[in-house]
Amino acid sequence: VSNAGVGMAGPLECQSLAAMQSLMDTNFFGLVRLVKEVLPDMKRRRGGHIVVISSIMGLQGIVFNDVYAASKFAVEGFCESLVVQALRFNVAISLVEPGPVTTEFETKLYEEAERADYSRTDPETADIFTNLYLRNSKDVFASLGQTPEDIAEHTLRVIEAARPPFRHQTNVAYTPMAALKHADPSGALMTDAFYKLVFKYDAVLRLGLR
Repeated sequence: VSNAGVGMAGPLECQSLAAMQSLMDTNFFGLVRLVKEVLPDMKRRRGGHIVVISSIMGLQGIVFNDVYAASKFAVEGFCESLVVQALRFNVAISLVEPGPVTTEFETKLYEEAERADYSRTDPETADIFTNLYLRNSKDVFASLGQTPEDIAEHTLRVIEAARPPFRHQTNVAYTPMAALKHADPSGALMTDAFYKLVFKYDAVLRLGLR
């Protein structure tokens, strides 16, 4: 089970390349190192199961989560490419894709975001992040967040499945969000829906979440 991960949220201009590289080293290359260690023996035994804790953000990017989403997209692409070869050796790969999970991980991330210096971006972007994104994110976690125990139960079901799924989303509230992307290959439908949700109907979004 690959579960190590770090988060990053905020305006792109305010994040250093070193911090981005560190995040990728944990979220993506940490998984790659693990798979390189366990896969050869699994192939020799012609049996095994690699379970990767990914994220719904590996399927759909979220505003102000650019680098974190990129790391999870990398995880998804890596596993999607590897799974076909692995199946030849009777090795299963499963991606568990949670939405928001209420843990100290997220609490610390948002506390740091509230204290951060946003002088390297323009005032409008800083205002959107601090007064729109952070406020809405708290409502999202309060309304839709799952417990770590719930994610553990989902993961256990994937591990115990007779035919393990390649992808398993833990929160049905995010199924429509992922479906938008597949409904319109041009990306226009998804982009327009998210733009309106963030910038036009954010009050309705917060009311609905509450």
